[in-house]
Amino acid sequence: MQRPSWDQYFMDITHLVATRSSCLRRQVGALLVKDRNILATGYNGVPSGITHCEATGCLRERLKVPSGERHELCRGLHAEQNAIIQAAKHGTNIDGATLYCTTMPCIICTKMIINAGIAKVIYGEGYADELAREMIIEAAIEIVHFTTTQKGETA
Repeated sequence: MQRPSWDQYFMDITHLVATRSSCLRRQVGALLVKDRNILATGYNGVPSGITHCEATGCLRERLKVPSGERHELCRGLHAEQNAIIQAAKHGTNIDGATLYCTTMPCIICTKMIINAGIAKVIYGEGYADELAREMIIEAAIEIVHFTTTQKGETA
């Protein structure tokens, strides 16, 4: 039996975490990892105790807002935001952690990642947000586009 690399293992878990998403448009999962230990997880969806978009409908869909634009018109939080919030809520230090995410972070998440001290981002799918890419590079955060064909370790 071939064991998955650590990166494959953590990326596989992000896909499982994403299945908890309550977003009608896209399911995203995120993990914060340090020293090969999972510190926090997050998926995209509405805040705790708030009615899910399945019941209220998607405002962004109704207004025909393209992906990557007008994030403030969404009832939900992004997976990366929820992972950072969960770590803060439970008093978990994420400085120097690696963020694994099914999708490249947007600009709002990127700013949070920078200020949270996250050292590395490993993501699966791309996301059309050039400013996020520019800022993550300027902040000297290592960024890796992970594909399932990768054999070696990046973490």
